[in-house]
Amino acid sequence: MTAASYPNTPSSTERDDSVVRLPGSPESTGERDLADRVALRRVAGLSTELADVTEVEYRQLRLERVLLVGVWTEGGAEAADRSLAELAALAETAGSEVLDGVIQRRDRPDPATYVGSGKVAEIRELVMHTGADTVICDGELSPSQLRNLEQKLKVKVVDRTALILDIFAQHARSREGKTQVELAQLNYLVPRLRGWGESLSRQAGGRAGGGVGLRGPGETKLETDRRRIRSRIAKLRRELAHMEGTRRTQRRSRDRNEVPSVAIAGYTNAGKSSLLNALTGAGVLVQDALFATLDPTVRRTRTQDGREFTLSDTVGFVRHLPHQLIEAFRATLEEVSGSDLILHVVDGADADPIGQINAVHEVLGEIDALDVPEIIVVNKTDAMTPEAVTRLRAALPDALWVSARTGDGMDVLRDRLALALPRPGFQVEVLLPYDRGDLVARLHRDGEVLTEVHESAGTRLSARVGPELAAVLADHAAR
Repeated sequence: MTAASYPNTPSSTERDDSVVRLPGSPESTGERDLADRVALRRVAGLSTELADVTEVEYRQLRLERVLLVGVWTEGGAEAADRSLAELAALAETAGSEVLDGVIQRRDRPDPATYVGSGKVAEIRELVMHTGADTVICDGELSPSQLRNLEQKLKVKVVDRTALILDIFAQHARSREGKTQVELAQLNYLVPRLRGWGESLSRQAGGRAGGGVGLRGPGETKLETDRRRIRSRIAKLRRELAHMEGTRRTQRRSRDRNEVPSVAIAGYTNAGKSSLLNALTGAGVLVQDALFATLDPTVRRTRTQDGREFTLSDTVGFVRHLPHQLIEAFRATLEEVSGSDLILHVVDGADADPIGQINAVHEVLGEIDALDVPEIIVVNKTDAMTPEAVTRLRAALPDALWVSARTGDGMDVLRDRLALALPRPGFQVEVLLPYDRGDLVARLHRDGEVLTEVHESAGTRLSARVGPELAAVLADHAAR
């Protein structure tokens, strides 16, 4: 991705390195080196984009030097600041350098330009002053708002939805993850494809009712692109339906073996992967970054009393998670809605953990998972202040408190998991011959063994099992 040459905007070779930074921007040499590896470096003179951004038909994200713009419509000023700080973290995760951020107080976003017309002029001046080449708005913009802002600001405008989609596209690794992200991106793109002037008109081709002076070349380039994208969307949906069938088969296999399932859900960067590693030793990649995990990881483990269950690490949620992503990732998110228990991980060191919980519950409601039993686990207690612990304990009296990094509180979490997992519904007393060691192993794997005694005739066991295993053991009932 290359940078466009915008009027009155300094080139990459002319810009002053002394830029306005938000608190927490990288300063040390090591952090600058890391930022350089993540970001894309401009090469002067290689731009092939049009000078006037309004002539561009395709929306190609270019996240390099960005200015953040928010509209504060409800809540307090602290909530508005937190939302913009989260937008800055998202922008940096996407590989951009945040130069500055501004917020306007309004009853509702302006329907034409998101911010007021006077503020648009101020933002244009700020863009020229900082040398920003992209403006990111903290909300989902309509196609007309995007078009109007780009016309007035003369730089690329990106909304929160497009930014999150871009991060997902960077982090997707599996075939299913990449397909889900592409589908979400195309659904977002279709209504925002733009052409200008006569390229928007639907011209009649041949004898299609046009008459003299109205016959034209037929379908325009914009219409052709839209048709091709819709064809691609249909193909991706067919591929996802096939993958969903495979995932459903895997879930049925676990159900058939009567293995309880636990889903780890929570806000992005709350420490879900760290918790999975602490509970199972899975060795999943852990990063201090937003949306580091997109592809679900499922691991088998056991309770202290030997019962087997699965733990699923799922994609993190965020405030205003794009609806396109929820739809595209619905098959993956079914790992949450179809589970027997949800471990809801909360970042205790965050400035607004209750806001995170509400955002997660909002997404759980969209995937019909609010009825699944839930254990709230406050993570990162080692990074919390005593005052923060006191406040949060009052708000979440039933929560568990752990540190996946230090291991503090993990034994209590394991005990609570064992109590909360569903138990098999049938109690059986069986005497298994010594040549049926396979059934003894299956009882230990798929059931809950209460007693086990070795006798001359075989192994006598008392256990709780599911209906399928109970039927298999019916011929060996103890007398």
